[in-house]
Amino acid sequence: MTQYDIEEDIIEAAGGEFERRPVPKSHWKSWKSFLGMYAGEHAAGTEFMIGPLFLTTGVSAFDLILGLLAGNLLAVLSWRFLTAEIAVKHRLTLYYQLEKICGKNLVVGYNLANGVLFCFLAGAMITVSATAVGVPFNMEMPKLTDTLPNGMTWVLIVLIIGAVITLIAAKGYDTVSKAANWMSPFIVLAFLACGVVALNQLGINSFSEFWDIWGEGSEPFPGQVKYGFWHVVLWSWFANAAMHVGMSDLSVFRFAKNANSGWTTAAGMYIGHYMAWIAAALLYAVYLKSPEAQLMLSNGEAPPVAPGPLAHNAIGLFGIVAVVLAGWTTANPTIYRAGLAFQAILPKFSTVKVTIIAGSVATIAGLFPAFAMKLLGFVALYGFILAPFGAIIVFEHFLSRKAGVIENYAERTKTKFNNAVLWAWLISFALFYFISIQFDVFLSFVTLPAWICCGALFLVLSKFYQRNR
Repeated sequence: MTQYDIEEDIIEAAGGEFERRPVPKSHWKSWKSFLGMYAGEHAAGTEFMIGPLFLTTGVSAFDLILGLLAGNLLAVLSWRFLTAEIAVKHRLTLYYQLEKICGKNLVVGYNLANGVLFCFLAGAMITVSATAVGVPFNMEMPKLTDTLPNGMTWVLIVLIIGAVITLIAAKGYDTVSKAANWMSPFIVLAFLACGVVALNQLGINSFSEFWDIWGEGSEPFPGQVKYGFWHVVLWSWFANAAMHVGMSDLSVFRFAKNANSGWTTAAGMYIGHYMAWIAAALLYAVYLKSPEAQLMLSNGEAPPVAPGPLAHNAIGLFGIVAVVLAGWTTANPTIYRAGLAFQAILPKFSTVKVTIIAGSVATIAGLFPAFAMKLLGFVALYGFILAPFGAIIVFEHFLSRKAGVIENYAERTKTKFNNAVLWAWLISFALFYFISIQFDVFLSFVTLPAWICCGALFLVLSKFYQRNR
């Protein structure tokens, strides 16, 4: 046994998460484990933010309802036939699988970016939970335009919530999954109750009355982009682009008994990204009819989107508890993923240590409300940056033999920096980000072209570099 193997055994014994080797059969999990996790993670904190933020874009009822049906279906298919399919074949984390292809030095940069972006997303969810905890303290809620913390009460609440979430995530996948299973039924019931109560508060007793109120939508709020049908389809498909086409959930589905566990993501998409988004949007619709919100709109200001008060207004204490737990069930697995990313950079650190580092970064991010208040834009950018790296894995898995490209090239040749990967990502990112900025194209519209471009360029450049070598 080499020194490297001894170190690997020590790391695995310390963390038990199989970060740098395939998950053994004894640790495979049934579809039920993933059902609870995805239902909990996606009927969670982001939903309390995204639903209301859709209203700020002035989207119509038709575009939202049908757009979400189509976009979420595309997301489920991506998880089942790409992510889960590859995960159960190799049973490796995203980070270790990329290292085999890209080389250790190149993947360090990716892991750092991935981990930090996950921390920012988890921080937004800590912000969401903090808006609920702050209700009994009459805390001033952050506004859509706020960037910095608005008071000491806010800071203390965020720090406490962040510490608790980090400790849960640090206990590993089993604890994260169990926490999601315990909390998800309560949260789903809360979203459903919020939607029903909001409909009653709006005086809606039929679908036609709902259509009359929401109907054709409205003008977007100041500083927001007007959303139509294709905005909703592509945004909802790529809201989790880093997880499915970006392959981040290889780290989750490597524990699955078979690829059919990928279908469990439908629980998250249609309970969370459909019912919960619409229910949360209705909560905000109630608030928009209040004198306070109307006054702000008449002055050209965007009314605040604070999930805690919105849920409390609908279902009282039950709403506060639901928002707190909703933030937890998103932040927990997100911090866990971030910890795995950092662990790939610091392989001698245990999973517990790197998860605590990730949780600390997420907590600091949670102090700044901008990550939550600009969540639609942040999620689109986050997916656009990370998803093309998933194309590297997908194109190699399905097309490398036909293209005559050596699989796991960096590992086989002891290469620490695969230039084909770097140039494929850099060219695709620069080209399509330029198109988005120069021609004012909605970022989610260019995520798929950038993903395909990156994968195709990877095969072409790999053939060139490998032939020369």
